[in-house]
Amino acid sequence: MNESVTYDDIEAARERLDDESVVKRTPVERSTSLGELTDSEVHLKMEHLQWTGSFKTRGAYNKIAQLVEDGGTERVVAASAGNHAQGVALAATTLGIDATIVMPKAAPQAKVDATRGYGARVELVGQDFQAAMDHAQGLVDDDATAFVHAYDDPAIVAGQGTLGIEMYEDCNVDTVIVPIGGGGLISGIATAMNELSPGTRVVGVQAEGAATVPDSLDKGIPVTLDSVNTIADGIATGGISELTLSLIEEHVDEIITVTDGEIARALLLLMERAKQVVEGAGAASVAALLSDDLDVEGETVFALLCGGNLDMTMLRTVLIHALTDREQILRLRVRITDRPGEMGTVSSIIADHGANIRHVRHDRSVPELDVGEAYLVFEIETSGTGHARTVIRSIRDRGYEVSHENA
Repeated sequence: MNESVTYDDIEAARERLDDESVVKRTPVERSTSLGELTDSEVHLKMEHLQWTGSFKTRGAYNKIAQLVEDGGTERVVAASAGNHAQGVALAATTLGIDATIVMPKAAPQAKVDATRGYGARVELVGQDFQAAMDHAQGLVDDDATAFVHAYDDPAIVAGQGTLGIEMYEDCNVDTVIVPIGGGGLISGIATAMNELSPGTRVVGVQAEGAATVPDSLDKGIPVTLDSVNTIADGIATGGISELTLSLIEEHVDEIITVTDGEIARALLLLMERAKQVVEGAGAASVAALLSDDLDVEGETVFALLCGGNLDMTMLRTVLIHALTDREQILRLRVRITDRPGEMGTVSSIIADHGANIRHVRHDRSVPELDVGEAYLVFEIETSGTGHARTVIRSIRDRGYEVSHENA
């Protein structure tokens, strides 16, 4: 296998992908809100609106189309946490090839169902991507079966690189921000940008709980994590390859890591301000944009929203986390004399300030309480930190001892 990717490879991939029913040109929108927050001109590339909800179809179709052109392949096998699975399934079905996809048992059900819906056979194996990968590679047991790697393949990288050409044609920019899992996406985009706009800065972003690139660059070899822990399952590969590491070293200017908290805040901000629903991996570029580690003042910036396959359970978790962080969901513990009417009195104080009570309970079996005392524990909704502080101050002004914490 030729372990390099050139701009000519990306151009050839673009010709194969010249079919709107397989890969469509995704829109770009300028975000004035993000621009004001970062003192820059921010454009969002809406690749989460791609068929299958992510960029992965680009690389998968390019790879499988080449296998069909070469002849002899009747089935493809892949391992994926979700987005690559859907890309391979759609590409294989479109090209008339059977597909078996191995996914971790913890993969979002929405992605499992979508992969099956695109025509693939799905096997759920192991708790993480690496376990799924090991099992999938063992399924390649004859010459008619080919393994389609999520990122360690020049054809995959070249297919993802078509997005780089598209982004170049969309807008002249100073900085492009691209999420990194295994590195196939940023390798392709950076290779394209290096040819078309060498002055454009390419910034990669990884989730802190799955970050492998910084250590890999320091050591000069691909580093694999024993386990990953992030809400951004789309970039939770836990490893990169020699191919993608070499392309990152050659073409990527900067790597930033972001926390799950930063990703959650970015996801909520995109829903509120840009009216876009993306998954954790898709929000990672905006998390980096808002990070103190990246300076884009005065620049024109492209943030790539690479995936929109957000599991509804994860959405709930992320929203609660982000709202709690903003103190829009808050837990109050109020010390009272345990007698009739006290709950009503404190509840009225909260209601008088327009805060909503979600839950309330009595705690009586607490060692520091005196006989006849209790704690009222409220979970309330506020409009933010200022509103929360007003409610707390009013309760204290009425003579109650109150403490608070994020819910």
